[in-house]
Amino acid sequence: MKRLIPAFILGCASASAAAANETLTISVYSFAQDEYREALYAPFEEICGCRLVVETGNSVERMAKIEANAANPVIDMAVISTQDALSLARKGLIAPLDTTRLTNFDQLYESAKDPIGDNMAVGYTYYATSIVYRSDLVEINSWADLLGDALAGQVTLPNITTTQGPLTLMMLGKALGHEDDYAPVLSAIGARSDDIVTFYSRSSELVQLMNQQEVIAAPVGRFAWASFKNSALPFAWADPAEGQAGGMNVMVMTAGNGNEDLAYQFMDYWLSVEVQTKVGEMLVDSPANREVVLSDDAAENLTYGAEVIDALNILSAAEILDQREDWVNQWNNEVIR
Repeated sequence: MKRLIPAFILGCASASAAAANETLTISVYSFAQDEYREALYAPFEEICGCRLVVETGNSVERMAKIEANAANPVIDMAVISTQDALSLARKGLIAPLDTTRLTNFDQLYESAKDPIGDNMAVGYTYYATSIVYRSDLVEINSWADLLGDALAGQVTLPNITTTQGPLTLMMLGKALGHEDDYAPVLSAIGARSDDIVTFYSRSSELVQLMNQQEVIAAPVGRFAWASFKNSALPFAWADPAEGQAGGMNVMVMTAGNGNEDLAYQFMDYWLSVEVQTKVGEMLVDSPANREVVLSDDAAENLTYGAEVIDALNILSAAEILDQREDWVNQWNNEVIR
């Protein structure tokens, strides 16, 4: 970290005495916390002399906590999906970012610099979404296979309210010939709901279901692939005819949290080449910093590089947010019965 630390220390120097008593509370996804502790949390605490409080949970839980404490924020900074970030922005719950305070900002891919508009968020990782499956038990060639007879009683899908839910809906729409209207896709899921073991809300829940052999196929984000790659069971990453879905997770800062200086320092550290390389090599996150160079093994297992990122099927945050209420209502009426 020879290149990063001097700039970072300069940013902290004016408040070094105070930093020793400061606490930064962050809200993050629940997966890979041991790896994040090693590559990100512990080094940041050592450099800054501050303490990190890490809160985890699914998207719905974490969004609700930010909204419930809007008048007196208990979360300083969060990493969430683009649609959740846009939802918080529309409610006035997050603050626009002063990107001049992020020394690594110019190193990001262009699409990560202002993914939801008005500088309300900055991307820190891209992800592909495809289907993880037991290669010894089934072959996956299309997203439509998720609703086929071969997987009946052995498949799980993400809940519509999760990050993966709308992406799965989009790709099933491509497979079933309903790319402009997802109502028939939701009806198709509803018609096969008895054949679906459960609708998962957390990637950690999915990992458990797969390893306990309760299901043999499911849509999943690439960021969770490391949990399957080293399993004793023969899991594979599908290359469906319709391609892979994709998206971006972003960093946001809660409005009026009073801890902005430390939050900017942490965000900038996370976006650095050094940290993004570490978490990439751990197969945790795919880098949004375009200057990161990964090993061949890591690159093969992540959503890495401009060519891969440009090929993703991405559903815009605004479309997800604007259609979500209708999707959830139909989901509740036809799928969860």
